Amino acid sequence: MVQGTFDDLGTALADVTFVVVDLETTGGSPADSAITEIGAVKVRGGEVLGEFQTLVNPHLPIPPFIQALTGITTAMVADAPRIESALPAFMEFAAGTVLVAHNARFDIGFLKMAASLQGIEWPRHTVLDTVHLARQLVPRDEARNHKLSTLAALFGAQTTPDHRALHDARATVDVLHALIGRVGSLGVHTLEELSSYTSRVSPAQRRKRWLADGLPDQPGVYLFKDGAGRVLYVGTSVNIRTRVRSYFTASEHRSRMAEMVRLAESVTPVVCATTLEAEVRELRLIAEHKPRYNRRSKTPERATWVKLTVEAFPRLSIVREVRADGAKYIGPFGSRSSAEAAVAAVHEVIPLRQCVQRLSPTRFVGSCALADMGRCGAPCTGAQSVQQYDVVVQDAVHALVGDSRDVVTALRGRMGSLAEQERYEDAGTLRDRLLALVRGMARAQRIAPLAASPEIVAARRAAAGGWELVVVRHGRLAASTISPRGADPMPYVEAMRQAAEVVLPAPWPAPAAIPEETEKILRWLEQPGVRVVDVDGEWTCPVGGAAGARVALEGTAERSQRSAFVAAS
Repeated sequence: MVQGTFDDLGTALADVTFVVVDLETTGGSPADSAITEIGAVKVRGGEVLGEFQTLVNPHLPIPPFIQALTGITTAMVADAPRIESALPAFMEFAAGTVLVAHNARFDIGFLKMAASLQGIEWPRHTVLDTVHLARQLVPRDEARNHKLSTLAALFGAQTTPDHRALHDARATVDVLHALIGRVGSLGVHTLEELSSYTSRVSPAQRRKRWLADGLPDQPGVYLFKDGAGRVLYVGTSVNIRTRVRSYFTASEHRSRMAEMVRLAESVTPVVCATTLEAEVRELRLIAEHKPRYNRRSKTPERATWVKLTVEAFPRLSIVREVRADGAKYIGPFGSRSSAEAAVAAVHEVIPLRQCVQRLSPTRFVGSCALADMGRCGAPCTGAQSVQQYDVVVQDAVHALVGDSRDVVTALRGRMGSLAEQERYEDAGTLRDRLLALVRGMARAQRIAPLAASPEIVAARRAAAGGWELVVVRHGRLAASTISPRGADPMPYVEAMRQAAEVVLPAPWPAPAAIPEETEKILRWLEQPGVRVVDVDGEWTCPVGGAAGARVALEGTAERSQRSAFVAAS
């Protein structure tokens, strides 16, 4: 591997032109105070390129204590230029440079306020604060504080700060150079690294910045790998190189990522045509490699479904996969517990049997407690025929895969009754079960049409012009591409379809992809501005489906949680 130069990672500090600025003012707030003096020094590569100094007439008396502190009197500034002419002159001096100040929020705040009052747009300077850097680099046992006078003495500045703008700016230059020398020994050699420097980032972590060398400035997925080639972490970004570089700076705060970077020996990029493709590839790679440092589920391919079995007396069963067995399925659910809650909600209002043994229409067994309570028709005892039980089954089918309004209304009625009896905890439990049920039904009703469609072609305007184009087959992303700005997108659509992955359908209603992938595709398709170019199949949801009930219930649950939090507070 060839190690890149520092230029590959950013702007070398030796090539940066800094303007170190200091102000004197009539007070501490730009809202009710004014600038009385501007002093600045322009430096590059350790050499002074020029200086700027002017008194400024603030058009208000300078308070006595400010006169005593700075030595600048009201009489001294009487004939000085006003800020309306002093500020443009300073901005011209500082144009195209990096601004530096000691406690930059104070100085830059005054300059921005002055620009705003004059209707001048403040340039987007990169700003460095020597106070912030000093707090990272100069411990308390070395200096009692981080005031400019203290640091100037510590570093042997050639100019002693005395609350005159140019003198203080010269002293700040020497402090800046001393601080740059310190971070240089820690592996910081570029403006970008210096701007984000913090002592939270270890030298070992910074030394790994070469891992970003040669990575593309394009959207896609990146894989951090250890020395044995094992994938440690998978991420996605609109700019792979910029995102990977951030792992070696202060912008990365997660402790587990610092540990991951210490183990990483290489980064593999996977450039993607669209952001949707990047998100999908990330999911697939996490499922394939199960990286130890990814917090999201490492087994997105595993799903939990609720199945209405195919037998003489069907029942609800929780399963891990959908089979081509003619059964009805809802889901997938995020966990087994949520699937169990959904099943419990159905049993509240539809008297399906809950026993697990296979029943025969001709061989009977003893009844259970649920039958004795009237919550089951007891087909196990022969009290309910196959035909009679089928009426119950059809009610369940209608609710689960069709119109859910009746079952939702019934469950809401039970919740209301429990609340009237002041059984609020039971009502809350039933609400959570109903919410789990409608989420599962809504998810199935959204995914199933996509899973059944042999092909959907869709397009969205790309940020840089042109179109993002995707082909989805049976709920799986089969291809994506970008048509350039100004080009006819249809030839790109046809080429993409020809090159797209051949996707075989999975047993309905499961998609031919990880369910989470199909969810991402659905969210992309449902965004404003997405246009469906062609559909082979039917992309619809049932009238009276569970989506509306889910939205209403989620809002109710959120309000309940908020009320409980307020009450507890």
